[in-house]
Parts: sequence; structure tokens; C-alpha cells
Amino acid sequence: MKVVLQRVSKASVKIDDQVKGAINKGYLLLVGVADGDEQADIDYLVRKIHNLRIFEDESGRMNRSIEDVSGAILSISQFTLFADTKKGNRPSFTKAGVPELATAMYDQFNATLRKSGLQVETGEFGADMQVSLTNDGPVTILFDTKSAH
Repeated sequence: MKVVLQRVSKASVKIDDQVKGAINKGYLLLVGVADGDEQADIDYLVRKIHNLRIFEDESGRMNRSIEDVSGAILSISQFTLFADTKKGNRPSFTKAGVPELATAMYDQFNATLRKSGLQVETGEFGADMQVSLTNDGPVTILFDTKSAH
């Protein structure tokens, strides 16, 4: 699995001009699933995201977690994180998980985040979404479970 995490002061997602999810302070997560991903990948990511300390403390240092600041998460499925651009000008997405697996893993990822005590808003898997955000910092962190072990 791959996740692009952006620290935001606000973020929202629209589908067919209707707001599907919106948060204030927290994280916008772009979530990609590959074939072969499993629960261990989800558990790793949830632990890292839940405990990540990238919000500023009283001294201005990145030392507070999303829970410390009562932040929320907007989670968006993003198969294009697995784009292969080595050949030609048109990316290949063959490394992205098949939709059945990817949908189940994305749903389980969000459920596990919620179970950890975090507020999670989502987009809709496979939908044409318009995502808006105000990146705070900017702070952007990349997670790839295949390079974590």
C-alpha cells in the first residue's frame, strides 16, 4: 500500500457537485492499494499515521499527533499512486490492485483508522472526485509499506 499524507488546515471532497466529506485540521490521505497487500500493511499504516507527530507544539516544533490536536482524516482512494511511467508517455496502472481487493482494503483501512479512535471522512471508491485542500506547512509525507520492511 502507498499513502500520501498531507497535513491540512481544511480539506473536502465533492462528487457530482455534492460534498461527500470535509474536515478542518488534520490529514488528507491519498490511499493506493496493490495486489498482494494485506492486513499487516493496513496495521502498519494505521499505527504510523495515528502516532505521527507533525503538528507543532508550544515551541513551534513538530511534536504533536493528530489525536493531540483533535484532528480528523479525509481518506481518498487513489489507484494512480501505482502509476508506472518508465516506458512511453502514457502511465500503466497494472501494479494497482484489482478493484475488488482494492475496495475491500480501502474500506478496511478506513475502518481500522476509525477503530483507533480517529474521525475519518471518505470519498467514494472509483468515483470521479474533486478534492480541495489547504496544505498546512506545506507538510507532505509518503508511506510505502513495501519499503517499510
